[in-house]
Amino acid sequence: MVIAGRERGKTGKVVRVFPADKRLTIERLNIVKRHTKARGAQSQFGIIEKEAPIHESNVMILCDKCSAPVRVGRQRLEDGRSVRVCRRCKEQLDR
Repeated sequence: MVIAGRERGKTGKVVRVFPADKRLTIERLNIVKRHTKARGAQSQFGIIEKEAPIHESNVMILCDKCSAPVRVGRQRLEDGRSVRVCRRCKEQLDR
């Protein structure tokens, strides 16, 4: 769920993550118009709408049980794995 900016309150699926820039792309959110020149027969040209990356600080994970944006904590399981958990209801977010 996006918590800041013009797309505030909207939800979507994360399509791509850019860890070096601390940004991520969410499907059908933060659509920008890109004016492109024709570059041969294969490339698309004209005004193209595409998804732009959003900074990770403006996004929160939705908990399935709470159905609300939540902060994420870490928890160790008996087998030694570390999983993400909802800070509000302590439900596992990783499946």
